[in-house]
Amino acid sequence: MKFLLEVTMDDGALTQNPEGELGRILRYWGGNLKHYALRPGDGSEIYDSEYREVGSWRIEGQAG
Repeated sequence: MKFLLEVTMDDGALTQNPEGELGRILRYWGGNLKHYALRPGDGSEIYDSEYREVGSWRIEGQAG
């Protein structure tokens, strides 16, 4: 299995403070993973601090 995280960094809050904003996104979504089974097909959109969609994460592949 693979955990894939994709974040577009060329718009909004990520252009103003890329290190701080990406760190916030990683902390928030990392902590939020406990709400998912983390099986292939699981995933979610990712939002920045301005509540703009900036990417997504997903689980791909086969379990086990």
